[in-house]
Amino acid sequence: MLPKVQLHCHLEGTVRPATLKDLGRRVGLDVPPDLYEFADFPEFLLAFQAVCKALNGPEPFARIAREYVEDAVAQGVRYAEIFISPSVWSFFHPTLDEEACVRAIRGALQHGAIDVALICDVTRNFGPEAAVKTVERVSRWKEHGVIGIGLGGDEARFPAPLFSEAFECARKAGLHAVAHAGEVAGAHSVRDAVEVLKAERIGHGIRALEDDAVVAMLVERRIPLEVCPTSNRRTGACPEDRAHPLEQLDAAGVVVTIDSDDPAMFRCTLLDEYALVEQTMGVEAAIRIARNGIEASFASPERKAELLHALESATVPARRS
Repeated sequence: MLPKVQLHCHLEGTVRPATLKDLGRRVGLDVPPDLYEFADFPEFLLAFQAVCKALNGPEPFARIAREYVEDAVAQGVRYAEIFISPSVWSFFHPTLDEEACVRAIRGALQHGAIDVALICDVTRNFGPEAAVKTVERVSRWKEHGVIGIGLGGDEARFPAPLFSEAFECARKAGLHAVAHAGEVAGAHSVRDAVEVLKAERIGHGIRALEDDAVVAMLVERRIPLEVCPTSNRRTGACPEDRAHPLEQLDAAGVVVTIDSDDPAMFRCTLLDEYALVEQTMGVEAAIRIARNGIEASFASPERKAELLHALESATVPARRS
């Protein structure tokens, strides 16, 4: 099994159905059996919010973090940078102690067999002022493993330039910056995330292909894309009757990584996504994409060297399989 890094996975999207049902029962929430069934991106966002309603304190967050580690280790993950969404948590639970929840997550992750850092998503739907306040809070959580901010939520209705102040504040605080873009909005959204927000990586980014100049920018600046094929199918970002853009982006010279986004919600695993790459693009492509993930991570140079060595050690048997 190839050793892997994970760069685009939302902790709230990893909650196992049985766990969600149990957590929902404890807070009096009736979780419908078809919650993880949705027709498009807006319905997915509603399902994501429903999961957050069941997460009402440090103990539930510690539980899902422990279960994430179990699942990730089984899939060969050695290092991960996981998204969390504290602004969504507190929207549904106004008295929630966000920092206590982050501490609980960090404590659970530290007892695992992999290294996991945290990236706090700024939620577009709450607006730019709330985004700045979120950054001010999360910038104090570095000791709890927070290394950066992301930008999630409704990309079409809340474009990237609205959040330039929040991202500037994050950079001044020494946090890394990534952003979802080019998922449900076009190539202009990717350009804005890079040029306005100075995002170091782009979540999804598949619609960059709509503008050759944006693709050229990604190639020239070596901005990695965190591509999540099954997610794109489930949310309708890439219709079933079209070829997924991953192979075309890779062929154009864009640095692509691969991930599972919200694996429990999309009923996929990181292993599934790598199997898809091997089937459609070949073993060499899977190895290259795994290498891209290591190099695109925010791990220290020393940790990257360790991960690259582990990947190279696994390369020969992977090529023979």
